[in-house]
Amino acid sequence: MIVVVFKYLTPKRFRGITLFPFVVLKSKLDKQNLVLLHHERIHLRQQLELLVVPFFIWYGIEFLIRLFQTRSRIKAYRMISFEQEAYENENDLDYLKKRSFWNFLNYLNFK
Repeated sequence: MIVVVFKYLTPKRFRGITLFPFVVLKSKLDKQNLVLLHHERIHLRQQLELLVVPFFIWYGIEFLIRLFQTRSRIKAYRMISFEQEAYENENDLDYLKKRSFWNFLNYLNFK
């Protein structure tokens, strides 16, 4: 994981973004935030599992589906399976040691 601070690459309302192999943070202070860094590590693992480019295609398609369902960008973002997995497990710093392969599929729900 290569952590860089570059606020202009981080979307508004977000503190970080993961673009394999980089984690781009908005603030230097966030380099000390273990929960945020762990959240981004989960995204790194997801990106590796899907060989990076397919991850972003899947992410974009799922976002569009969720946006159509909710009519809200924030709700759509929070409903993406990758984000649900990362948010639910960001406080468990040992999560990646016990996480099963493609575990984000357990969060895929189109009800």
